[in-house]
Amino acid sequence: MRIGHDAGFAEACLMPGLPTFTRALLIANVAIFLLQQAGFDPGLVAHFALWPFGQHHLAHMADGGVVALGFEPWQLVTYAFLHGGVPHIAFNMLALWMFGGPVENALGMRRYAFYYFACVVGAAFAQLVTIALFSPQDFYPTVGASGGVFGLLLAFAVLYPQAKVFFFLIPVPIPARIAVVGYMALELFLGVTGTQAGVAHFAHLGGAVVGFALIRYWLYTAQRR
Repeated sequence: MRIGHDAGFAEACLMPGLPTFTRALLIANVAIFLLQQAGFDPGLVAHFALWPFGQHHLAHMADGGVVALGFEPWQLVTYAFLHGGVPHIAFNMLALWMFGGPVENALGMRRYAFYYFACVVGAAFAQLVTIALFSPQDFYPTVGASGGVFGLLLAFAVLYPQAKVFFFLIPVPIPARIAVVGYMALELFLGVTGTQAGVAHFAHLGGAVVGFALIRYWLYTAQRR
């Protein structure tokens, strides 16, 4: 595994086109979002969004059918390909386009694919545990690629710590590691205070924590060889 700094980041970003798996993720997310917009959204959310643990709930569909809503194992992955609106998917796909390529170039396609989906699953478990512990009465679906994207942000900061990025309203670029640590601290604050209702802040952090553990493990094993 190559550990990038400024030069490595420049090399990764100047490679023509997006790497294979990042491109596939972008295409899959956009294609499924278009299906949602074409009228398939209720069925997709009913079966493939991430629903809380516990008893299934019966719901009436617009076509008159009845569906049982509840957790299923495949939802640990499929929820990450659904989005709640244009701003939601636009932010996630922009981040995937910006950071996914350099991270895939550093890790290689197979390790990158494993890393991304590990972060997605880690984010899902963080969200399920958060609901079960703190709001078990809530029953709503979770959707979005943000858990995987936050894992990519964390990986980018570790692999390219000195690369300059913009962070919210700060008008000058700052090192990636500072920006990402600041972003994670903001997510923790928003999650603890309950700010931005409807945003799965702890799922975002769950994806980042899993990503950090994986990156540190790979770095440790690489140094011992």
